[in-house]
Amino acid sequence: MSVRLYALDGCPFCETAAEALDEAGVEYETEWVEALHSDRNEVKRVSGQRGVPVLVDEERGVTMAESANIVEYVERTLA
Repeated sequence: MSVRLYALDGCPFCETAAEALDEAGVEYETEWVEALHSDRNEVKRVSGQRGVPVLVDEERGVTMAESANIVEYVERTLA
């Protein structure tokens, strides 16, 4: 799968990003992260920070954070 969303269960910003992907019909894999920032080593490895959501589009070489940015990217590029 070339699109991956790093998300935290119950996070409204993560839900917004996931809804944008769902509405655009994008196939993606969700990587659920730990609640503690200090335990989010995988997110830090791929994005340089520990906040979520983070979208990784391997096919296009794009990694981004912030739900508003993700929604805009999905609507402009993946939809």
